[in-house]
Amino acid sequence: MKSKVYFTKTITPEKVLEMYEVLGKELKGNIAVKLHSGEEGNQNFLKPDFWRPIIDKLNGTVVECNTAYEGSRNTTEKHLKTIEKHGWSKYFNVDLMDAEGPDMVLDIPEGKVIQKNYVGKDMVKYDGMIVLSHFKGHPMGGYGGALKQLSIGCASSYGKAYIHGAGEPEKIWTAEHDLFLESMADAAKSVHKYFKDNIVYINVMKNMSVDCDCCAVAEDPCMDDIGILISTDPIAIDQACIDLVYASNDKGRDHLIERIESRNGVHTIEAAAKLGYGSREYELIEIDD
Repeated sequence: MKSKVYFTKTITPEKVLEMYEVLGKELKGNIAVKLHSGEEGNQNFLKPDFWRPIIDKLNGTVVECNTAYEGSRNTTEKHLKTIEKHGWSKYFNVDLMDAEGPDMVLDIPEGKVIQKNYVGKDMVKYDGMIVLSHFKGHPMGGYGGALKQLSIGCASSYGKAYIHGAGEPEKIWTAEHDLFLESMADAAKSVHKYFKDNIVYINVMKNMSVDCDCCAVAEDPCMDDIGILISTDPIAIDQACIDLVYASNDKGRDHLIERIESRNGVHTIEAAAKLGYGSREYELIEIDD
């Protein structure tokens, strides 16, 4: 059975909320809002004003975890300052899930590369999650979307090194590349499974640079904006975004495709599909008038 992915070419804060209503999936309880708060210096990440209507609707808490590399977000003190500087704590409750205490460990018995995922311990406080992803390129993963937010995004600082190192955190930058991508797929499954059916994914194809929002110095966007997608399937929504890039006749698409292909980015989707928590087969339902 094909997963449903809803799509609109209109990119506004209000449209994000409308897409949630169209999906018809009501998230219940205390909701974690996983998004990318942006590395200091990055110009492409989606700002608080853009996400405000959907976060207010859900009365959600913005959640993040510390990074495993040097920058403005690798310690709790620096990360909280960056979050404040970027305006997140001005509008929303913010929870740095791995700020203190031991990590929460999610078991992945069926994981191909890793069988444990180390996430911020505060994940236990939430009944559900909405994953708000800015779809773009990525220096290591090829692209960044829902699967990356689920895996690297929800992992603690140690957990990020563990995924990057394919189970050996000391090999954070030296592990075999495809094993890193497969580790992301494993880790993403554990978070998707943790929230059972109380999780929704929104990908916004806007400001699409070849670089991620984690880059302090990032290339400017290389192609025109495409739209907003929403689904309950993290694999289908990422596949749909990849397909929309390939289907575009934008002159900058080749630059983004080169980034995706040179890092074998689609392999994360392939590995995730083999684990069975979603499908690469989807029905794209356009809701524009």
